[in-house]
Amino acid sequence: MTASDRAAQLVRIAAEAAGDKLADDILAYDVSEQLVITDAFVLCSASNDRQVRAIVDEIEKRLREEADAKPIRREGEREGRWVLLDYADIIVHVQHEEDRLFYALERLWKDCPLVELPESVNAHSAQRVRKVGSASE
Repeated sequence: MTASDRAAQLVRIAAEAAGDKLADDILAYDVSEQLVITDAFVLCSASNDRQVRAIVDEIEKRLREEADAKPIRREGEREGRWVLLDYADIIVHVQHEEDRLFYALERLWKDCPLVELPESVNAHSAQRVRKVGSASE
């Protein structure tokens, strides 16, 4: 069994919204074989609490507007370090980069297949790496 078409649509929208707010290291895993509660996880990180909140706001806005989806559960919003948005079909984790490194969700789900995301989703990260690389040369 693989993630549903609805889950794939929500993953794409959430990942693009996160990318538009300059989230880092955006990944999505198809966890449908491992979990019965959801089909996919979207993971991304931000460098500060304010950016975490901005990413969460954009994801919620875009999923509501483009897919008529509202989270059934939201956790961690007050602290702004790790916000979880549960849409039933997908679960979105927006983490402060320090928390992302510490909890390393990628390590937990590494056996699950990655969901292919549009190249544009992480394009800003690639540009930043190229600029940093060329500045040090």
